[in-house]
Amino acid sequence: MAAVSLTFIAKPGCHLCDDARGVVREVIDSLAPAVEVEVTELSILDNPALRDEFAEEIPVVMIEGRVHTIWRVEPARLRTALLEASA
Repeated sequence: MAAVSLTFIAKPGCHLCDDARGVVREVIDSLAPAVEVEVTELSILDNPALRDEFAEEIPVVMIEGRVHTIWRVEPARLRTALLEASA
């Protein structure tokens, strides 16, 4: 089974990003080892293209390259999406 790709787009000092990061980690931990998730975290401060696209929408969670959610992460919805992506 291939790992599911999750990209977390945020910036330092963002309280919503910190909250969302915690939810993402909890959900991933709850699915292990049945679902392997490869997490990449990107900062809009390091990437002008991401800053232009997502400056007002962080945090952003992408699964397999598609936007899953912005601003707040709902644990049940994320869990379902990761399970579906791993199938």
